Amino acid sequence: MEATVSKSRKFVIRDWLMSYLFLLPAFGFFLVFVAYPMLRGVYISFFDYSLRNFDFVGLDNYVSLFHNETFLKSMRNTILLVVIAVPIVIVFSVFVAVNIYKMKEFSRSFFRGVFYLPAVSSVVSITVVWGWIYHPNYGILNYLTGMLGFEPISWLGDTRTALLAIIAVLITTSVGQPIILYVASLGNIPTSYIEAAEIDRATPWQIFLKIVWPMLMPTNLYVIVITTINTFQCFALIQLLTSGGPVYSTSTVMYGVYEQAFLLGHFGIASAMGILLAIVIGIISTIQFKYFGSDVEY
Repeated sequence: MEATVSKSRKFVIRDWLMSYLFLLPAFGFFLVFVAYPMLRGVYISFFDYSLRNFDFVGLDNYVSLFHNETFLKSMRNTILLVVIAVPIVIVFSVFVAVNIYKMKEFSRSFFRGVFYLPAVSSVVSITVVWGWIYHPNYGILNYLTGMLGFEPISWLGDTRTALLAIIAVLITTSVGQPIILYVASLGNIPTSYIEAAEIDRATPWQIFLKIVWPMLMPTNLYVIVITTINTFQCFALIQLLTSGGPVYSTSTVMYGVYEQAFLLGHFGIASAMGILLAIVIGIISTIQFKYFGSDVEY
């Protein structure tokens, strides 16, 4: 009996060791490329760190940011991106997914591919296309508005339109994955629920609100959290289209981190900006989990 227990214990230990050996490469990658840079960033944020200096300043970097008009404007722009873009992405994705799901298999696959294509395309190529669309002299957008009698607009060069132009590009690159996820989730809803509601003469809107939407909650939680995080980290579109201009009207916190670190060489300030952005993302994600996760069965 003791020999059997000892043998089974050896098998358990062997399986335990093998499991962690398989996890070791991913865990090592996480430590080297995620955990260490994160901790190093927190450490650097307490220093006046540039190409010449490395002096401890405590919380001065954080305090200075709250008195920096450029940073405050960048934070405001970032929050505006999230507040405007995320709800539009969710509503548009659900609307498209519901209509795609009703189609035949070939049409459904075709439209899923069409909407998912920007998500797997190069950000640079997409940005170049949108740069030509927004061009003030020979862009197609001004050509179309000119046919309606409007004067040409410098979409990316006017403080009144630049941020909205960035939001439009951001939305087109963000709806691909949510649409695919929502279409898949709609396929998991039991048809018997919808048929029973139709027998009780429920309207399509009532079916959507009372049956479809609640059963999409797990997908909603994932899509909302991921889309919010990705929007907070918007950088490539800003750098390639406007470089934060005009007059910092499209500057975001992520672009500010890049500007402070790699253009100005203020690594301490850049690290502090990154830490503050991470804190804001963490707080908002926690609120989203609290609100949208309450109806999700784990």
